[in-house]
Amino acid sequence: VLASGAAGVAGAIELARGQLVVAALLIQLKTVLDNADGQLARLSGRVTLLGRYLDSECDLVVDAALFAGLGWYAHAPAAALLGFAMLTAVLSVNFNLERLYRGAPVSVPEAHGLTLVLQRVYAYAYGWQDELIERFVESRLRGASDEARSAYHDRPTVAVLANLGMTPQLAAFGVCIAVGHPLAFVWVLAGQVALVVLLVLLPEKLRNGGVLR
Repeated sequence: VLASGAAGVAGAIELARGQLVVAALLIQLKTVLDNADGQLARLSGRVTLLGRYLDSECDLVVDAALFAGLGWYAHAPAAALLGFAMLTAVLSVNFNLERLYRGAPVSVPEAHGLTLVLQRVYAYAYGWQDELIERFVESRLRGASDEARSAYHDRPTVAVLANLGMTPQLAAFGVCIAVGHPLAFVWVLAGQVALVVLLVLLPEKLRNGGVLR
């Protein structure tokens, strides 16, 4: 997890310095390491709550660093800040709708020491997003039938959102950087936000034949 975070922050520094190819390669290295850590933990039987929180918070730090680097390189801090906000929103919807589709609650097991510190940081950084999305979904489904609930979390929608996770995002960002147009990723994110709105926020009758009204 720490190696993944270090690679991502190094990529952000290289982006700010204008070393675009190096930045793109470091971002992809971050993705490879990020995907490997969970696999290694599961294969070795060393899955921990500490690792879960550390992973999430390192990702947030890397995202913030990358957009800070983008704002510095492109002399566009407002666009970079908007991009960071859009990416955070898309990833939050991606995580929470997939979690609700599986029926998994946001569990908060008892923690101690460093894990407790990271747990509290997670609550400040992500907890309000989890709660906001869960409340929104419940408000839409209040009084709905089981059929309507199933339609709201339909598999195609969750499958589309699953492809808007961290790995595809960093791959797209890396491509934009490598071709010399890193600011284009902000437009990519704007398109993703529009897609999420169509899938989640508009009346469900547009996509499931009026099961919900």
